[in-house]
Amino acid sequence: MINSITKYKRIIWALSVTIVILLLSNYSALRKLDLAIRAPVEKIEPAEEPALKDSVISVVTETVNTIVLVIDDFGYRNDSISDGFINLPVPITCAVLPGHSQSSRIAKKVVNAGKEVIIHMPMQSSVASSGEDGFKLKTGMTSEEIEWRLSEALSDIPEAIGINNHQGSKATSDKRVMAVVASVLKNNNKFFLDSRTSSKTVAENTMRSAGVPTARRHIFLDNDLNTENILSQLDKLVEIAEKKGLAIGIGHVKRNTLEVLQKKIPDLIDRGIEFKFLSQVVD
Repeated sequence: MINSITKYKRIIWALSVTIVILLLSNYSALRKLDLAIRAPVEKIEPAEEPALKDSVISVVTETVNTIVLVIDDFGYRNDSISDGFINLPVPITCAVLPGHSQSSRIAKKVVNAGKEVIIHMPMQSSVASSGEDGFKLKTGMTSEEIEWRLSEALSDIPEAIGINNHQGSKATSDKRVMAVVASVLKNNNKFFLDSRTSSKTVAENTMRSAGVPTARRHIFLDNDLNTENILSQLDKLVEIAEKKGLAIGIGHVKRNTLEVLQKKIPDLIDRGIEFKFLSQVVD
């Protein structure tokens, strides 16, 4: 009887030891698995800034902060100022007014320098304005006349791969006018930049509906030609680029604007800003 009890004790003891060993082994395995799962999460650094309300949050993605510089009003001059913009060490998109004495020459010079050309298409403003009357698109025109004028502008500057509006607060707010413009651009495989000279513009939406690649201006750099104001506007452009990933700024062929860009572009490149042509960001 005593031998039987001793035998059972030995069996119970052996089973207990086996259970303890199995528990310790499983705990070690589970612990290793837990650490393997948790390690990548622990390496993710928190965002430096809160996400924008209209942004989609993504995890572990590399953001490229991109600025597009569009410089309006090429065609008025062909001098050291226009050359300075053309020779900036980053991609810029040069918007050339049709019909001026220097328009064709400047367009060719821009392309030869490795930059890109769009037409700075004159359009009717809500306030009285003069200039470019031979090309200006007006709300009172027939669709045929709008088509003809835009086609003439495209023929005048064949280097152009797209257009943006010069003035045009009234024309870009007119759905019919924009629909005609969209049709011509679609047929000629050109894109459109809405300069947004009016909060009532329907240009961007009309282009998208027609399948014309398009984009919108975010910041005017030099509505005020004071150097400090241009610097402030450039800072706003950079802020948008760093928050949203892309910012499009419009400037003009002016000395102060050129000097600010010549000074600041190297700093922005060092800061991680990438410059692109407008044609690379329209959609």
